[in-house]
Amino acid sequence: MPNIKSAIKRVKTNENAKAQNIQVKSSMRTAVKKTEAAIANNDTVASETFVDAASKLDKAASKGLIHKNAAARKKSRLAKKINSLNA
Repeated sequence: MPNIKSAIKRVKTNENAKAQNIQVKSSMRTAVKKTEAAIANNDTVASETFVDAASKLDKAASKGLIHKNAAARKKSRLAKKINSLNA
């Protein structure tokens, strides 16, 4: 544990930021999994869950939790799967 006051504060803020990052990343993964499950079950809610997943992916990319190209790639793959359902 640090002794300097500013270092103690940094440890606290880093812990808070880490907790927030974990929460955002977890909700992103959950949204993607829900979308993939809906696609696998041929659900009608697949497109609705895709909108939520795309939003969460964009939010994670904007916060720097995942790379913007990784978010774009995941969205593209999900969209491709959904479009194959409708065709």
